[in-house]
Amino acid sequence: MNGAKVSRATQVGIYLGKHWRLFLNEHGWKVLIFGAVISVLVSVVLGSGMFVYTMETFSGCFTLISACIWIGIFNSIQTICKERAIIKREHRAGLHITSYVASHLIFQAGICLLQAALLLGISSIFLTYPAVSPLFGSVLLEYFVTYFLATYAADVLGLAISAIVKTPTTAMTVMPFVLIIQLILSGMLFSLEGPLAIFGNLTISKWGLNATAISADYNNLENTQKIQLAYTLKEMVHQQSLPIPDEQVDQMVEENYTVAVNEDYVHDGGKLAGNWGMILLHTAVYAAVAVVALEFVDKDKR
Repeated sequence: MNGAKVSRATQVGIYLGKHWRLFLNEHGWKVLIFGAVISVLVSVVLGSGMFVYTMETFSGCFTLISACIWIGIFNSIQTICKERAIIKREHRAGLHITSYVASHLIFQAGICLLQAALLLGISSIFLTYPAVSPLFGSVLLEYFVTYFLATYAADVLGLAISAIVKTPTTAMTVMPFVLIIQLILSGMLFSLEGPLAIFGNLTISKWGLNATAISADYNNLENTQKIQLAYTLKEMVHQQSLPIPDEQVDQMVEENYTVAVNEDYVHDGGKLAGNWGMILLHTAVYAAVAVVALEFVDKDKR
């Protein structure tokens, strides 16, 4: 192909065809099976308290978003680096890097749409999703959008890494560290304060967790800590044979235990759209990084 005589749009189409052939010939559909297996495992371990109690819902949202990020990065982490020599040769012959990356973005978007649908479909078999939607008429549509955006952002992050590193081995070595950073610095596992909290804004996982919690109406769920406190007090009353009925204990806890509202999880369509926007911003930045990194492919000394 003489790239100088082929438009960018035509090059995108040519490479989309190439990606599809590779997808079929190299059994790329296995990523869908991998995503389905992960979806089943995640859905099975989530308990009946999901979307009912705060702690169980937070843990469940963390697990679901973690699955999206894992699936997305796994999709693409080796996609570009394994054909780096071919890219270098074709770039010198007239390949537009923007066309090449755009073809991957389009193709991977299709894969991520299927994986998001699988995750939602499989999880809905095991979980009872909320009925009230802050933005759309269907909360299932909201979760589908969130799953897709989180998976796709992680996928494009994988493309960026694959464009930077030079070998598939290096890519697979880097991947666990990227996943750890996504999970730890998001504030999912640990509460981040001070300067560290700023780094949470740089993770896909933070905005994905926020979006799932908003759709779950987290602040209006049964507070797990309040329930545990009431249970503990009732056990103490029973052990000491005090003449206090359970109903009175419940009333005391209700009147004296104040539940703090998490502003990040307020059931609001604007907040949900804002979190989606942040995930899209991450996706755009990762795509730009992939393009910039590949523009220097000619300088490879291999």
